[in-house]
This record gives sequence, structure tokens and C-alpha cells, in this order.
Amino acid sequence: MQFDLSAVETATMVFIGTLVFALVLVAFVLTAGFLALILVGVGKLAWVLASTSLLAVVHGINQGWDRLVRHAATVEIPGDFQGQPSPSTGSYPRVMLRDS
Repeated sequence: MQFDLSAVETATMVFIGTLVFALVLVAFVLTAGFLALILVGVGKLAWVLASTSLLAVVHGINQGWDRLVRHAATVEIPGDFQGQPSPSTGSYPRVMLRDS
């Protein structure tokens, strides 16, 4: 015996069509929510990686600067530098710069 669709009442077909449409909508909303969660997770991961690498760079720069300052503080410059009056500055002594 073959199934004849014309024998089904209109109300039954509307009900089944509504259920199918509802299932399509549910599938769409679930898929959109899942993709949104994935995108938020990827964005959070990218932010954590970028902030961690930037923080590591800043800490590296600070550590290098600290080492440089500590090394510069231990360096002895040979020579005896007495304060001498400078003709252009009046009574201020001349200052020898460490990097010159």
C-alpha cells in the first residue's frame, strides 16, 4: 500500500511543516551560538597571546636596562677630575660625561 499525501488533512500538514520550520530555526540558532562561542574563544586566545608577548618584551627591556645601569654604576673612569672654573659658565666645574 502506497502512502497518499492527499489523504492527510491540511491541519496535520501545517502542524508538521511548523515543526520542521521550528527545527530549522533551532538548528540555525544553535549553530550561530556555537560559532559565536568559537569566535569569542579565538579572540580571547589572540588577546592572551598578544598581551603575554608584549608583557614579555617589556620585562625584557626593563631587565636589559637594569643590567646596563648596574654595569654602568660599577665602571670606574680612570683619571683625576678636579673641578675647574670654566670661562663660559663662571664658577661651575666642568663635568665629564661617561659616554664621551
